[in-house]
Amino acid sequence: MAKGEETRQFIIEKAAPIFNTKGIAATAMSDIMEATKLSKGSMYVHFENKEVLACAAVDHNMKILGTKLQSVIGKSKTAKEGLMAYIEFFNNPLNPPVVGGCPLLNFGTEADDTNPIVKEKVNKGIKFSQQLVSDLITKGISNGEFKPEWNADEFGTVLFAMMEGGHLMSRMSGNNSQMKVIIKALHATIEQNSL
Repeated sequence: MAKGEETRQFIIEKAAPIFNTKGIAATAMSDIMEATKLSKGSMYVHFENKEVLACAAVDHNMKILGTKLQSVIGKSKTAKEGLMAYIEFFNNPLNPPVVGGCPLLNFGTEADDTNPIVKEKVNKGIKFSQQLVSDLITKGISNGEFKPEWNADEFGTVLFAMMEGGHLMSRMSGNNSQMKVIIKALHATIEQNSL
């Protein structure tokens, strides 16, 4: 990796948790300069403005999330174990897998009316997550783990919405009691559709 690319990556890695914690609008370039110990001139050599850096930070946060999630699911021996691993991965919103919380929720809430580029990145992340769940169910149906009539796409949507909703509720209340209720309901649905 060339020196310039190393510096650019360093800036993204330092900026990503700040943007995910404070939000795009509330993060100033001075916050990033403080974290990186780089001058404003150095920052603008690598990123023409804050929006370009924010987009790179969104990509970085979502890549971390996706890589960690796929790693956990990849250790599962069965589709059912994979679904349970997905749920377990997100079971503690107060100690999230990415610093600052779920980047899909954080950036999606902020960007839905203000930033079409970030909105599209988040939408792709949502579709990826839903497809991951749907694919696990489809695999489980093929393997004889799940009932053939279980609608994989519908459950992918339901699971994603419930987990994100639980994440929001837990972060707002400061405890995971709501997430525990959601996880119990999701486990029950998986059991109802298991053979």
